Parts: sequence; C-alpha cells; structure tokens
Amino acid sequence: MTSVSTSVPISVPTLPHAPPPALLRSTDAVGPALRAAVARLHPWPQQMAAYAFGWCEADGTPSAGGSGGKGVRQALAMLGAEAVGAPASDGITAAVAVELVHAFSLVHDDIMDGDERRRHRESVWKAFGTGPAVLAGDALYALAVGTLAGAGSTHGAAAVRELSGALGELVHGQADDLLFETRPWTGPEAVRTAEYRDMAVRKTGSLLSCALSLGPVLAGAAPGRTEALAEAGRQLGTAFQAVDDLLGIWGDPGITGKPVHSDLLRGKKTLPVLTALASGTEAGHRLAGLLGGGPLRAAEAAGAARLVEEAGGREAVLAEAHRAVAAARRCLESAPLAPGAVTELGELSAFLVERRL
Repeated sequence: MTSVSTSVPISVPTLPHAPPPALLRSTDAVGPALRAAVARLHPWPQQMAAYAFGWCEADGTPSAGGSGGKGVRQALAMLGAEAVGAPASDGITAAVAVELVHAFSLVHDDIMDGDERRRHRESVWKAFGTGPAVLAGDALYALAVGTLAGAGSTHGAAAVRELSGALGELVHGQADDLLFETRPWTGPEAVRTAEYRDMAVRKTGSLLSCALSLGPVLAGAAPGRTEALAEAGRQLGTAFQAVDDLLGIWGDPGITGKPVHSDLLRGKKTLPVLTALASGTEAGHRLAGLLGGGPLRAAEAAGAARLVEEAGGREAVLAEAHRAVAAARRCLESAPLAPGAVTELGELSAFLVERRL
C-alpha cells in the first residue's frame, strides 16, 4: 500500500456528541468478558472494581448508571484487531486487558492526586479507604496480566511484554506529572511545553498505543502493521491529553463531574497554561503574576482562565489536538490495514477531539 504524503491536509470532521458506532459496538462485545474477568477476583476487590467501572454503588447494589467511562480504549483495541484481520477474540482479550489497566491507573491516580470525585461520585479511595483502593488497583493490574497470559495464544508472552512496556511508560509519565507540581510556574526551573508533551505521550499515549497494537500483537500481525497502529495510538494520546487539559479548565461541571476551572484551582500544570505562559503576550505576563501569588481562589481562577484564553492557550492546544489526530490518520494510512477499521478509527478520533466527556 502506498503511503499518504504528509503534505496532504487531512480534515478532522466535527461530529455530533453522540458516540460513534465503534464505541457502542465495543461496549456490547467487551462488556460481558470484562465482567467475567472481574468476577474472578476476591469478593472485596471485586466489589471495589465493580464500583470503579460504574456497575454498582459502594454498598454493592447495582448502579442505575452506565458503564462508568467513555470506553475509548476498548474501542481502540477492538478496531486495532479488526485493522489487521485478527480474530474477534483477540480484540476482546486485548480490550479487557487494557480496560483493566486503565481502571487500575485511575484508582491509583485519584489517590496520588487526592481527587475525591470521579464520574460524578466519590472516587474509590474516598468510598472505601486508601488502603483498600490500593489493593483494588493492584488486583486490577494482576488480572490484566493474567488475562493476556491465559489467552491461549502462542503470542501471549509478546502481548504481556507489550502491556508491561506500556505500563512502564505510563508510570514514567505519571512520575514526571507529579514532579511538575513541585516546580515553579516561571524561571529556569519552570516546566517547559516540550517537557509537558513528552510527559503526555508517556502518561496518556502509552496506553492508547498499547490499546491499538495489543490485539495485533496477540494475533502475531506483521511488525510494520503493528508499529503503524502503535504510533497512531501515541498521536491520539497527545490529542486526548490536550482535550483533557482543555476540559480541566473550561469543561462543563455537569458533564465532566469536576468543578469549573478545577485544574487551575489545583495549581496543576497543563498545556494551555504552559502555552499561555510561554506566549510572550501581555496576558501571559499577567497570568504569570497571578499564578505566582500562590493557590487561586474561585474568582482568581476564573480570571486566570480568561488570561489563558487571551494569551492564545486555548486555541493553540485545540489546534495541537487536531494536528495530532491528523498525524494519527497518516500513520494508519501508511500501512496495509483494513479500510473499514481505518474509517472507524477516524470517526473515533474525531469524536475524541470534539468530546465533551
């Protein structure tokens, strides 16, 4: 297959907020297998895991809500497998493993960040306690590895290595993200935008890369096809983190489940803020002065958000998300992949950028 020239502009369509078919299809396919996997856990971490996935309340009663997540990673895993013609079972196994690792990372992230709310209700550590939440996260990760190892594939060991490598990168990115919080907003020790992008590729891109490539690895697909999918996932991770950063400042609390301007109130270093500080604009200079005064109150956070926007941070980061999605599309079009899966990955990527959740 001929590679697509990088000079050809690739448009990113604006989709309605309704999820694309791949998300719904993957939920139907993966949901039963994911529940069956969680059912193998000890009853206590099993209950906490079910709560983390949104299947039940803290007391164990069934939840009236949905699955408790966007399901992007499981959809990527299914489409990655379909893109190389892998059996559906490989896509489902990969999706279950990735969803378990993602849930594990969120449970532990909430502990590290001190976040008391996730998806409109108490986070796992807040509902069950810190120690039990750590245990639940550990159980989820162990279950992910066991899911791959027990898949019966001759390529199971390679799949476990792929997942473990992604987790190592995720931990590297998370460590950098936590260390960024200890560094000043300005001056020689300030976090630079290039450092932040490297962190985002590891923290977010690693798991999206694994999601797209894990099914093909499990099926023994040719390295060129697997590598194209993995790189597309890394690019999508850049876009995903960029949109998360925008939602962390301007997202609707009724949809995100977090307070308005939540990242600014926490003093979290995100790409829109770092871009604004590096803009050299008057608004950027005023923003630096405001942030340098210590933790922001609600009114100050609102003012900081306006300055970030005036300095071009919001527009620049949204443009970066679109560029990353276009780069992911070029990766997909550079390898001999199933056209239908590539089309669905394009729809899912556009939804990722335009999402409100």
